[in-house]
Amino acid sequence: MNRLHATKDFWLAALRADGPAFQDAVAETGPDAAVPSCPGWTVADLTEHLTSLLHWVRELAPRGVIDRPADRVVPAPRPAWPEALDALRRELTGTIETLDALDPDFPSWTWPAQARKAAFWQRRMAHEVSVHRWDAEAAAGRATPIETKLAADGVNEVLDTWLPAGRRKGPTDLHGVVHLTATDASYEWFVRLRGAGIALLDTGTILDSDDHHPRAEASGPASDLLLVLMGRIEADNLVVTGDRRLINALQAG
Repeated sequence: MNRLHATKDFWLAALRADGPAFQDAVAETGPDAAVPSCPGWTVADLTEHLTSLLHWVRELAPRGVIDRPADRVVPAPRPAWPEALDALRRELTGTIETLDALDPDFPSWTWPAQARKAAFWQRRMAHEVSVHRWDAEAAAGRATPIETKLAADGVNEVLDTWLPAGRRKGPTDLHGVVHLTATDASYEWFVRLRGAGIALLDTGTILDSDDHHPRAEASGPASDLLLVLMGRIEADNLVVTGDRRLINALQAG
């Protein structure tokens, strides 16, 4: 696996770019437009989801404790559309300011079993907003790719955080090795699946020549790799060889 060395400043810069782009897209489409990448959702649903999540993270991240916070609450009834857009703007601004004020090592609860620090939320919200920005632009009929380095870090997040934490949508009974390559950057990943288990391997690891489990390779732009892993587009958008089921087994949710 390539080491990206992404930082707080990198993630906050992504938030500052993708947040306004998300606002522009949802304001353009209006609340009733369907979101094709999120079946059953309208733009109003997508906006409500992100607004409530931003508010929840803005409250939990600066607490300075690692115990689990109260569950997220979605306000009811849903506000009128102009008020919903204003709430989205306030929560985006407030969340960016809150996360920017926190040292990455500041203690914070996180849902995966890893170091519980604010850096998790700085990274998580950068990717949450970038993927939903893509969703909103898809609803507007003008989706643009996720920035290459951000998308590559998003692939890393799926493989080093989502899947090891058990947040898999794909099958969990397959064994084999998957090789992912971002064709627009010098990033590649080797992933070994052992049923419900998963291991992210260093690119220098020697794969066992006696391992006869199925293998698969998928290559494409980093944005497409991430969008496949996040269930936004089909693996047909990638160049895939080998057992396609292994690619589907890496889908997060």
